[in-house]
Amino acid sequence: MNRLFCLSRASRCWLGVAVVVVALLTGACRGKKYENPIDKDTQQPDKVLFDKAIKDIEKGRYEVARLTLNTLMNTYDTSEYLAKAKLAIADSWMREGGSHAWAQAEAEYKDFILFYPTLEESAEAQMKVCDIHFKQMEKPDRDSTHMLRAEEECRQLLTQFPNSRFAPEAAQRLRQIQEVLSEAEYRVGDYYHHKGSYPAAANRLQTLTDHYPLFSKSDDALMKLGDSYGRMGPRFKPRSIAAYQKLVREYPLSPYLDQAKEELRKMEAEIPEPDPVAYARMKYEVENATPRGFWAKTWGVFSKSPDVSAAAKSGQPTMTTMRPSIPVSIPIPGAQAGGVTDVTISTDAGGANTSALDTQPDARATQQQGQGAAPAAAATAPPDPTAPTNGSKKGDDKKKKQDKKK
Repeated sequence: MNRLFCLSRASRCWLGVAVVVVALLTGACRGKKYENPIDKDTQQPDKVLFDKAIKDIEKGRYEVARLTLNTLMNTYDTSEYLAKAKLAIADSWMREGGSHAWAQAEAEYKDFILFYPTLEESAEAQMKVCDIHFKQMEKPDRDSTHMLRAEEECRQLLTQFPNSRFAPEAAQRLRQIQEVLSEAEYRVGDYYHHKGSYPAAANRLQTLTDHYPLFSKSDDALMKLGDSYGRMGPRFKPRSIAAYQKLVREYPLSPYLDQAKEELRKMEAEIPEPDPVAYARMKYEVENATPRGFWAKTWGVFSKSPDVSAAAKSGQPTMTTMRPSIPVSIPIPGAQAGGVTDVTISTDAGGANTSALDTQPDARATQQQGQGAAPAAAATAPPDPTAPTNGSKKGDDKKKKQDKKK
């Protein structure tokens, strides 16, 4: 009985903690100052409506704020605050939170960018669209829909607004997103490598290391890539050497550096010098690494959000979408590969309208030759042009009958 009482008491304690956490999270946006206010001190009716809506947003009365802002836009269609009002409607949905509200916020932000593409607030709107999908991202082994959308939206900001003050923030956000995408690809390649499916592992790891060089585990991926190629036979030895050489050249501070050099010595391959630019970048990453805190390690298991603490903080993020590649173990036609492969196709160079069925003897006739020479000769002998056919014989008999009747 005492044990049950202790358990119920502990459950009540945890329930109280959960309620406090939820209350803090839901009330985090309430009371927070609005980031795009209008500082102009005037008593114009449209300005009064705008200020009233902003106060409602700050106090969490989002529906009331949107009604006020729509009244402003419909009543004062020539107001100088139309752009600010439209952006505030999107911000109210953003602050409200939840999948439904974020979908509405994204639609409003997209409309704002469409109507006011030259304003600085358009870059801010695009950044918030990226954040909407970033907040809904899940761990690498789960659904990647929001990861891909977040990558696309952040890349859109860097392309459409390269000189905006939000460009550095978008670049860092893109590095974090690509860290999660790389981790998902790395886990698949590592699984294939551990399982012994080396062609599949090489295909995944090759695409990963080529497309996302800023991935925090690129050196580990290159080690597994070189090992996978090495186990696929002598034909893939050059690719194995290239993987180890890339690790030595582009990741000079990697803990796998000595192991990669040893593999190159075994294969009697050249050991390249480290790239100075890559050395400086890795040194910067080591000096500015973000360690995971106690609470992040404790609650990370229960959180659906991915861990982005290992993401790079320098370097140009990849501006293209990763596409699946063809494994090197699959033969490629010679026209695409530039050489001869295991698969060849021959055509009739003379252009004649003949085929094997016309030029070679019938297989049935060849089989009859094995049974007896006479049937084979009869089967292969050409027909006598002077011999009457069945049709001509019937025609002669019919003509004779007609002559007798006459």
